[in-house]
Amino acid sequence: MDWKSTHLPYRQTGYFSRLITDYLDQADELSPYYAYPASPEGMRSALAARKAGKPVDRATLVQVLEEQYAGLAGAPRVKENIAKLASPNTFTICTAHQPAIFTGHLYFVYKILHTIRLAEWMKAQHPGDNFVPVFYMGSEDADLDELGQIWLGGEKLTWDTKQTGAVGRMTTKGLDKLYHRIEGELSVQRYGPELMAILKEAYLESPDIQTATLRILHRLFAEYGLIVLIADNAAFKRQMIAVFEDDLFRRESSRIVNETIGQLGEAYDIQANPRDINLFYLKDALRGRIEQTGDSYKVHGSALAFTESELRDELHRYPERFSPNVILRGLFQETILPNLAFVGGGGETAYWLELKGLFDHYQTPFPVLVVRSSFQLVEKQWMEKMERAGFGIEDLFRDEQDLMNQLVKRDSNQTLSLEEEIAAANQYYETLKALTRPVDPTLEQHVTALQVKAVEPIRLLEKKLLRAEKRKFSDQQRQIRAVKQALFPNGNLQERMENILPWYAAYGPGIIHDLYAHSPVWGEFVVLVEVL
Repeated sequence: MDWKSTHLPYRQTGYFSRLITDYLDQADELSPYYAYPASPEGMRSALAARKAGKPVDRATLVQVLEEQYAGLAGAPRVKENIAKLASPNTFTICTAHQPAIFTGHLYFVYKILHTIRLAEWMKAQHPGDNFVPVFYMGSEDADLDELGQIWLGGEKLTWDTKQTGAVGRMTTKGLDKLYHRIEGELSVQRYGPELMAILKEAYLESPDIQTATLRILHRLFAEYGLIVLIADNAAFKRQMIAVFEDDLFRRESSRIVNETIGQLGEAYDIQANPRDINLFYLKDALRGRIEQTGDSYKVHGSALAFTESELRDELHRYPERFSPNVILRGLFQETILPNLAFVGGGGETAYWLELKGLFDHYQTPFPVLVVRSSFQLVEKQWMEKMERAGFGIEDLFRDEQDLMNQLVKRDSNQTLSLEEEIAAANQYYETLKALTRPVDPTLEQHVTALQVKAVEPIRLLEKKLLRAEKRKFSDQQRQIRAVKQALFPNGNLQERMENILPWYAAYGPGIIHDLYAHSPVWGEFVVLVEVL
């Protein structure tokens, strides 16, 4: 399949916050909240800082990865990349996401491909070093309402399970129903049978969700050397004991991050707020917040309670039972990985900007924050409808009514603009003001009120004329509405609603290859229009 690509500024789409567009523009007011710009110069600085900073426990990293990949089919590039991580001249480019079932939304795939592209670009720029793309799996997330559903063909499919706790640790029981629902819709496509075999191996033959996610990502991205890291591991968390103690007993992370958001919040909306304690207690089917009440530390949603000494002993004996929330997760990631850059979406970038003070406090290198690339996939039929209506790629993101107003004004044979009449009316009242001002200056306010009362009905009449004329363009409106509903389901960006599965069923692994080929090194919004 061939695609025609068009790159648009994020700001032009209207779907990204001011904080993110300002960050992309390298606004001065955001410079205190990150270490290096997302640029070649920033990456060089991050590389130098990592080389000079405190070393990562590479032996543990390699050992855990080898254990996690032990049961998977061989993939030479993955195996080589894991081995390379033992070397001090190997660094990672990382993205992260929770283990959403069946890969969740489209951006799940986009951020991975962007990470791969950036790692390859770094190798070309710095051939003496190695750069490995890593997907950090947030398998400890407990938000099943978000992770246990996908949208397929405009329908929300939900995993019916009563399991609780960390989603990554949940068994795959009950996913067979969703599998068969997906099979019924997609198996008739050209690559449907191939896709269903991949999904069956991952989700019906795995003991838990994190293993299923590891397997499907391995099948889709192993050829690019992607390493999937499950950080829910005692050996990794043992490296965070000192930080976890600070959070539990001295509230260090809460204090530091609150100082930052107090400053950042003066100009921007805050993405994440710290709690007094930013750790969960994780055991079996429980992931509950740790909260202090008096001298007791209680686990929300359970009867568990600890004294300070008991909780400290629990941390040292069972570090795997402590799960960082969003405030500490980034510090955890950068502690166990020799990482240079984090590739994330707008929301992720926003909360990372709150964390630099925390990294400075613990003398941990802060990664380059790269806003992931976004795609809008446009099938040929939808672009043809837009072109028949006289619009192009840049018009896809405009409001439906805005498009219709332009179309009607452009194609109608009637006079629909009353701007000349409005201007004439305004001029008439300005003349009245000039006449009355020398007599009594206080009358000017009265004339202004008369002016508003006179002009407003003319503007209302103009809107009614346009509305009446629109009825003659009902066919064009239906076409524009169909395009908008297809490309922006429920008014959202396609990537935040749709799933990769239908695209894979139709185009096979070629869709992954095409997205990879068109994925920019630095974050951009890319519109891909199908060319047959």
